[in-house]
Amino acid sequence: MEFNLIIAGVGGQGGLTLSRIIGNAAMVEGYRVRIGETLGMSQRYGSVLSYLRFGDEIYSPLIEEGKANLMLALEPVEALRNARFLGRESYAIINAYPIHTATTLVGKERYPGLDEIKEAISRICNVDMRNFQGEADKINPRTLGVLMTGYAWKKGLLPLKKESLIEGIKLTLREKLWEMNFRAFERGVELASL
Repeated sequence: MEFNLIIAGVGGQGGLTLSRIIGNAAMVEGYRVRIGETLGMSQRYGSVLSYLRFGDEIYSPLIEEGKANLMLALEPVEALRNARFLGRESYAIINAYPIHTATTLVGKERYPGLDEIKEAISRICNVDMRNFQGEADKINPRTLGVLMTGYAWKKGLLPLKKESLIEGIKLTLREKLWEMNFRAFERGVELASL
């Protein structure tokens, strides 16, 4: 077994923490886990990309282009920026909540429309795009990634047990953050069932 996950977002969204939660969950199940990260000014809304690979025999953290099983995109343009990792068999779950940069805010660059982004990525793979941030905000804005993980798990796109993912939250986060993240995970599960 081998599973390749891309987590794409911007600094401050918790993508790096999310890769550790899912990585810890995979280790609980006895898989070898490799995590690689590419950071671009992560403190200032720069691109943050995590490669997470787990399976029976995993040696490198890097994922070849077109070989990701799943992309969790915490920001829509970051999904577009990292679409090269997606292929026909891939699935992309995209948070439809744009985070504008200084250049798009002042009009120097155009932020693509959400429909454009979805359409472009739909040409490559299966896409599920919705405003997960709006749902996470009802619990805590910082639970976005865990909520999306619950959604992906319920859709059958993350080959780990629910108990392992809950344990991954416990192993990664401070105890005072557990309860709200458990709620976010369950909300993601509910959204996938609707």
